[in-house]
Amino acid sequence: MATINVYEQYFLADCIFNGVERHAASVLLISDSECGTIRYEVAVNFFPHREEDDFAISYDAYLSKVVYEASGRRSKKREKELLDELRSIADELAAEANGSIDWEHPLIDARMG
Repeated sequence: MATINVYEQYFLADCIFNGVERHAASVLLISDSECGTIRYEVAVNFFPHREEDDFAISYDAYLSKVVYEASGRRSKKREKELLDELRSIADELAAEANGSIDWEHPLIDARMG
């Protein structure tokens, strides 16, 4: 199985999860391929970010949604389409945890894989 973070970026965010305030979120588009099958998943992970240089990631506030799964392999065209939808899907996931992502305030540059 090959798992690749097609996209990853951290943003300021707001969420209280398990009684802990979270001030940042990582947003990912993940590709999994195995035996001729490809799967893409959007994930949002809220983490505390108590100080400017605090990037300790906790995984208890991790939400994800499979957005594509079929026979085949990675496709740049499909990945572009999924990246175009990423923010709305991530916002839906954040809302499930009563959280929000501040898209205007990234904490790191986007990493593309």
